Amino acid sequence: MSTFLTVLLVLAMLGVLGVLGMGVTTMIRGGNPRLSNKFMQSRVILQAVALLLLVLLMMLAGGR
Repeated sequence: MSTFLTVLLVLAMLGVLGVLGMGVTTMIRGGNPRLSNKFMQSRVILQAVALLLLVLLMMLAGGR
């Protein structure tokens, strides 16, 4: 179970990095501000998911 959560955590963190990069690139290029805002909102949601997974992993590790 912890291996599965670890893989999900890594995927969530990579997702945060990818969405952050896309949002920053859109802002730098002067693209659509709404699209950049959507990227940043998605980043916040992915960060919350990553934090939740991290908390679950810590709780599992503490129970051993």
